[in-house]
Amino acid sequence: MQKFCLSLLALLILPVFSLAAKITVAVIPKGTIHEYWKTVHAGAVKASREDSVDIIWQGPSKEDDRKGQIEVVQNFISRGVSAIVLAPLDETALARPVEAADKRGIKTVIIDSDLKSKAFASFVATDNYAAGKLAAKHMADLLGKKPSKVMVMRYLEGSASNSYREDGFLDGIKEYAPNVQVISSNQYAGVTAESALKTAQNLLNKFSEVDGIFTPNAPTTFGMLRALQTAGRAKKVKLIGFDATEPLLNAMKVGEIEGLVVQDPFRIGYLGVKTAVAAVRGQKVEKRIDTGARFITAGNLSDPDVKELVSPDLKKWLE
Repeated sequence: MQKFCLSLLALLILPVFSLAAKITVAVIPKGTIHEYWKTVHAGAVKASREDSVDIIWQGPSKEDDRKGQIEVVQNFISRGVSAIVLAPLDETALARPVEAADKRGIKTVIIDSDLKSKAFASFVATDNYAAGKLAAKHMADLLGKKPSKVMVMRYLEGSASNSYREDGFLDGIKEYAPNVQVISSNQYAGVTAESALKTAQNLLNKFSEVDGIFTPNAPTTFGMLRALQTAGRAKKVKLIGFDATEPLLNAMKVGEIEGLVVQDPFRIGYLGVKTAVAAVRGQKVEKRIDTGARFITAGNLSDPDVKELVSPDLKKWLE
């Protein structure tokens, strides 16, 4: 009888322990508006289903809300989640919250953009500096050996991923096209396409002669595209952007954008969660995981690999 009672008690308690032991991963993007982050979300959902873990997706709506993102991280630390997958808005400001999570035994995986701290299990992202140089190589090929003028419209101070892209492009131009003059590289667009449009219009008004422009992400590329269209200079100035959205792809098809450096946000979200789960389970994880980047043009847009990269099936994972 005593053994029976003990066995029955064990059966009653077991589900409680099983529920408590289930891994919960908080996935915190830089923002939730842009298509890029929806694709990251889809990849995270796929990983969570494969590993039978729960994910909670929460982040600031706009990509300049550092305070809001810090509060989200602190909230998840208080809730005692198993792990955090974080795309830090600011490489410095988010360091302390991540270190606080580490002290609480919460594993953190950094995705998309670097962090000035060592208190995380892994960094899963594009090699953004190399991706910037990739854009520079194609710009150099487009401009040829004739003397030319280019500009970079930067994104946001403190955004490590974009800073690496911008610096990679500038260093690449020096290496691949020493005959090219950089006429502007210190203007920041801000986090929305509207602020990017305003900055782009100011740049185009100031510099009447420019042969090539590099923009480091989707909102800056779209803002510059609109400015070039409004000024009647689309197709006349060679624009190379970063990330793929439907408006940018459509502009590329008609020759208003020469090419786009494309990351794999689905893979970033997927590997971010996979790596976090592995770290929680005590498995060895790589400190740095490069998710790759590819240069796409209107000429290779029909390739099956490129199609899958730029048009993932988000409904399959998010609905």
